[in-house]
Amino acid sequence: MKNTTIALLGATGKAGRYILKHLINRGYTVKALLRKPDGLDFRHPKLVIVPGDVRDAETVSDWTAGCTAVVSALGQTPGEPLVSALVARHVINAMQQHNIKRYIFLAGLTVDVQGDQKSEANQAKSNWMRQHYPGVVDDKQQAYQLLLQSTLEWTMIRLPWIEQTEQRRNLAINLHDCPGDVISTADLAAFIALELSSATYVHKAPFVASI
Repeated sequence: MKNTTIALLGATGKAGRYILKHLINRGYTVKALLRKPDGLDFRHPKLVIVPGDVRDAETVSDWTAGCTAVVSALGQTPGEPLVSALVARHVINAMQQHNIKRYIFLAGLTVDVQGDQKSEANQAKSNWMRQHYPGVVDDKQQAYQLLLQSTLEWTMIRLPWIEQTEQRRNLAINLHDCPGDVISTADLAAFIALELSSATYVHKAPFVASI
Protein backbone atom coordinates (compact mmCIF):
# COMPACT_ATOMS: atom_id res chain seq x y z
CA MET A 1 0.00 0.00 0.00
CA LYS A 2 2.95 2.29 -0.66
CA ASN A 3 1.93 5.94 -1.10
CA THR A 4 -1.72 5.10 -0.43
CA THR A 5 -3.29 7.45 2.11
CA ILE A 6 -6.70 6.91 3.68
CA ALA A 7 -8.66 9.71 5.36
CA LEU A 8 -10.33 8.31 8.49
CA LEU A 9 -13.16 9.72 10.60
CA GLY A 10 -14.02 8.35 14.03
CA ALA A 11 -10.56 7.02 14.88
CA THR A 12 -11.20 7.37 18.62
CA GLY A 13 -14.45 5.39 18.53
CA LYS A 14 -14.91 1.78 19.53
CA ALA A 15 -14.72 0.60 15.92
CA GLY A 16 -12.45 3.35 14.62
CA ARG A 17 -9.51 2.45 16.86
CA TYR A 18 -9.38 -1.05 15.40
CA ILE A 19 -9.88 0.17 11.84
CA LEU A 20 -7.01 2.63 12.26
CA LYS A 21 -4.55 0.03 13.51
CA HIS A 22 -5.60 -2.57 10.93
CA LEU A 23 -5.17 -0.17 8.01
CA ILE A 24 -1.73 0.84 9.25
CA ASN A 25 -0.78 -2.81 9.69
CA ARG A 26 -1.82 -3.35 6.08
CA GLY A 27 0.62 -0.66 4.99
CA TYR A 28 -1.70 2.30 4.50
CA THR A 29 -0.89 5.80 5.65
CA VAL A 30 -3.87 7.13 7.62
CA LYS A 31 -4.89 10.78 8.05
CA ALA A 32 -7.19 10.87 11.07
CA LEU A 33 -9.32 13.96 11.64
CA LEU A 34 -9.67 14.38 15.41
CA ARG A 35 -11.55 17.04 17.29
CA LYS A 36 -9.70 15.96 20.46
CA PRO A 37 -6.30 14.51 19.46
CA ASP A 38 -5.50 13.68 23.09
CA GLY A 39 -8.32 11.13 22.95
CA LEU A 40 -6.16 8.85 20.81
CA ASP A 41 -3.25 7.22 22.64
CA PHE A 42 -1.92 5.45 19.53
CA ARG A 43 0.96 6.89 17.52
CA HIS A 44 2.72 5.53 14.44
CA PRO A 45 4.93 6.89 11.63
CA LYS A 46 2.11 6.14 9.17
CA LEU A 47 -0.48 8.00 11.25
CA VAL A 48 -1.06 11.66 10.45
CA ILE A 49 -3.26 13.38 13.03
CA VAL A 50 -5.23 16.34 11.72
CA PRO A 51 -6.78 18.41 14.54
CA GLY A 52 -10.14 19.88 13.64
CA ASP A 53 -13.91 19.65 13.59
CA VAL A 54 -15.62 17.63 10.87
CA ARG A 55 -18.54 20.06 10.99
CA ASP A 56 -16.32 22.69 9.35
CA ALA A 57 -16.25 22.37 5.55
CA GLU A 58 -12.80 23.93 5.10
CA THR A 59 -11.33 21.57 7.69
CA VAL A 60 -12.78 18.56 5.86
CA SER A 61 -11.33 19.80 2.57
CA ASP A 62 -7.87 20.24 4.07
CA TRP A 63 -8.02 16.84 5.78
CA THR A 64 -8.97 14.88 2.64
CA ALA A 65 -6.39 16.55 0.37
CA GLY A 66 -3.87 14.03 -0.92
CA CYS A 67 -5.92 10.97 0.04
CA THR A 68 -7.05 8.12 -2.21
CA ALA A 69 -10.14 7.13 -0.21
CA VAL A 70 -12.22 8.17 2.79
CA VAL A 71 -13.44 5.86 5.56
CA SER A 72 -15.97 7.08 8.14
CA ALA A 73 -16.57 5.26 11.41
CA LEU A 74 -18.10 8.39 12.91
CA GLY A 75 -20.95 7.88 15.34
CA GLN A 76 -23.47 10.25 16.86
CA THR A 77 -22.29 11.63 20.20
CA PRO A 78 -25.21 11.76 22.69
CA GLY A 79 -26.32 15.27 23.52
CA GLU A 80 -24.58 16.90 20.56
CA PRO A 81 -26.10 18.26 17.32
CA LEU A 82 -26.81 15.71 14.60
CA VAL A 83 -23.84 15.26 12.29
CA SER A 84 -24.46 12.47 9.76
CA ALA A 85 -26.11 14.46 6.95
CA LEU A 86 -23.89 17.50 7.53
CA VAL A 87 -20.74 15.38 7.42
CA ALA A 88 -21.97 13.61 4.29
CA ARG A 89 -22.35 16.97 2.53
CA HIS A 90 -18.89 18.14 3.59
CA VAL A 91 -17.22 14.85 2.64
CA ILE A 92 -18.95 14.66 -0.74
CA ASN A 93 -17.92 18.22 -1.58
CA ALA A 94 -14.34 17.71 -0.42
CA MET A 95 -13.95 14.44 -2.30
CA GLN A 96 -15.29 16.00 -5.48
CA GLN A 97 -12.93 18.94 -5.02
CA HIS A 98 -9.91 16.62 -4.73
CA ASN A 99 -11.14 14.03 -7.26
CA ILE A 100 -11.36 11.25 -4.66
CA LYS A 101 -13.87 8.55 -5.58
CA ARG A 102 -13.87 5.82 -2.91
CA TYR A 103 -15.93 6.34 0.25
CA ILE A 104 -16.73 3.67 2.85
CA PHE A 105 -18.91 4.53 5.82
CA LEU A 106 -20.56 2.70 8.69
CA ALA A 107 -24.24 2.74 9.59
CA GLY A 108 -26.62 0.79 11.79
CA LEU A 109 -29.40 -1.62 10.94
CA THR A 110 -31.99 1.16 10.86
CA VAL A 111 -30.97 2.69 7.53
CA ASP A 112 -33.40 1.39 4.90
CA VAL A 113 -32.29 0.44 1.40
CA GLN A 114 -34.45 -0.63 -1.52
CA GLY A 115 -34.58 -4.42 -1.62
CA ASP A 116 -34.23 -4.95 2.14
CA GLN A 117 -35.89 -8.07 3.54
CA LYS A 118 -35.26 -7.61 7.25
CA SER A 119 -36.26 -10.39 9.61
CA GLU A 120 -38.95 -9.75 12.17
CA ALA A 121 -36.31 -9.46 14.89
CA ASN A 122 -34.15 -7.00 12.96
CA GLN A 123 -37.18 -4.95 11.94
CA ALA A 124 -38.18 -4.77 15.60
CA LYS A 125 -34.72 -3.43 16.46
CA SER A 126 -35.08 -0.79 13.73
CA ASN A 127 -38.54 0.17 14.96
CA TRP A 128 -37.24 0.54 18.53
CA MET A 129 -34.49 2.89 17.35
CA ARG A 130 -36.97 4.96 15.36
CA GLN A 131 -39.25 5.23 18.37
CA HIS A 132 -36.54 6.27 20.82
CA TYR A 133 -34.06 8.12 18.56
CA PRO A 134 -36.05 9.39 15.57
CA GLY A 135 -33.75 12.32 14.88
CA VAL A 136 -30.63 10.17 14.74
CA VAL A 137 -32.31 7.62 12.46
CA ASP A 138 -33.63 10.31 10.09
CA ASP A 139 -30.22 11.98 9.99
CA LYS A 140 -28.52 8.69 9.01
CA GLN A 141 -31.15 8.08 6.34
CA GLN A 142 -30.58 11.57 4.93
CA ALA A 143 -26.84 10.92 4.77
CA TYR A 144 -27.48 7.77 2.76
CA GLN A 145 -29.77 9.64 0.37
CA LEU A 146 -27.07 12.24 -0.23
CA LEU A 147 -24.62 9.49 -1.18
CA LEU A 148 -27.17 7.97 -3.55
CA GLN A 149 -27.31 11.27 -5.40
CA SER A 150 -23.54 11.67 -5.56
CA THR A 151 -21.01 10.44 -8.12
CA LEU A 152 -18.82 8.80 -5.48
CA GLU A 153 -17.96 5.10 -5.40
CA TRP A 154 -19.51 4.59 -1.98
CA THR A 155 -20.18 1.55 0.20
CA MET A 156 -22.42 1.73 3.27
CA ILE A 157 -21.61 -1.07 5.71
CA ARG A 158 -24.57 -1.79 8.00
CA LEU A 159 -23.70 -3.20 11.40
CA PRO A 160 -25.30 -5.04 14.32
CA TRP A 161 -23.88 -4.69 17.85
CA ILE A 162 -20.13 -3.99 17.77
CA GLU A 163 -17.95 -6.29 19.86
CA GLN A 164 -14.54 -4.81 20.65
CA THR A 165 -12.09 -7.65 20.14
CA GLU A 166 -9.00 -8.56 18.15
CA GLN A 167 -10.44 -12.03 17.59
CA ARG A 168 -11.26 -12.94 14.00
CA ARG A 169 -14.23 -15.19 13.29
CA ASN A 170 -16.21 -16.03 10.18
CA LEU A 171 -17.62 -12.95 8.46
CA ALA A 172 -21.12 -13.21 7.00
CA ILE A 173 -22.29 -10.68 4.40
CA ASN A 174 -25.84 -10.18 3.15
CA LEU A 175 -27.36 -7.43 1.03
CA HIS A 176 -30.93 -7.89 2.28
CA ASP A 177 -30.83 -8.67 6.02
CA CYS A 178 -28.31 -8.78 8.84
CA PRO A 179 -26.98 -12.34 9.18
CA GLY A 180 -26.01 -12.12 12.85
CA ASP A 181 -26.29 -10.23 16.13
CA VAL A 182 -22.70 -8.97 16.50
CA ILE A 183 -19.72 -7.86 14.45
CA SER A 184 -16.24 -8.09 15.90
CA THR A 185 -14.07 -5.04 15.40
CA ALA A 186 -11.36 -7.30 13.97
CA ASP A 187 -13.70 -8.72 11.32
CA LEU A 188 -15.05 -5.27 10.51
CA ALA A 189 -11.60 -3.75 10.08
CA ALA A 190 -10.52 -6.62 7.84
CA PHE A 191 -13.63 -6.23 5.68
CA ILE A 192 -13.02 -2.51 5.23
CA ALA A 193 -9.42 -3.14 4.18
CA LEU A 194 -10.64 -5.75 1.69
CA GLU A 195 -13.20 -3.34 0.26
CA LEU A 196 -10.56 -0.67 -0.20
CA SER A 197 -8.60 -3.03 -2.44
CA SER A 198 -11.38 -4.97 -4.16
CA ALA A 199 -14.37 -2.57 -4.29
CA THR A 200 -16.78 -5.52 -4.43
CA TYR A 201 -19.67 -3.60 -2.89
CA VAL A 202 -19.52 -0.24 -4.67
CA HIS A 203 -22.96 1.43 -4.62
CA LYS A 204 -24.22 -1.25 -2.24
CA ALA A 205 -25.11 -1.42 1.46
CA PRO A 206 -24.13 -4.84 2.81
CA PHE A 207 -25.03 -6.05 6.27
CA VAL A 208 -22.07 -7.74 7.97
CA ALA A 209 -21.84 -9.92 11.06
CA SER A 210 -19.43 -12.28 12.81
CA ILE A 211 -20.67 -15.85 13.11
